[in-house]
Amino acid sequence: MTLHIPPMNGPIDRPPEQVAFHRTELSVILSLYGRMVAAGEWRDYGISCLREVAVFSVFRRTAEIPLYRIEKRPKLKAKQGMYAVVGTGGLVMRRGHDLKSVLRVLERKLIRAVE
Repeated sequence: MTLHIPPMNGPIDRPPEQVAFHRTELSVILSLYGRMVAAGEWRDYGISCLREVAVFSVFRRTAEIPLYRIEKRPKLKAKQGMYAVVGTGGLVMRRGHDLKSVLRVLERKLIRAVE
């Protein structure tokens, strides 16, 4: 009986890496999310960490398509900026290098006239 051992690709076989939000990035996003929930605009969220992109999806109701997606794509860091806010139809509302400045497009929804 012979035992066949498959060759290893590298020193350690590990699953492919994935992109994720850092704790500081999540605190900025969740701060905005909390204010929007308090205003009654948003109700649920979901986080996806994929191979090339991390996505924070915002929902008005649980069973809907996301209202907005906050995306982090590190490959675009040197070009257009790795952060983007994408609307429901796939339209990129804002893209940039600084997360706080990109999220300002959503903070404008909080500003309303008071009578």
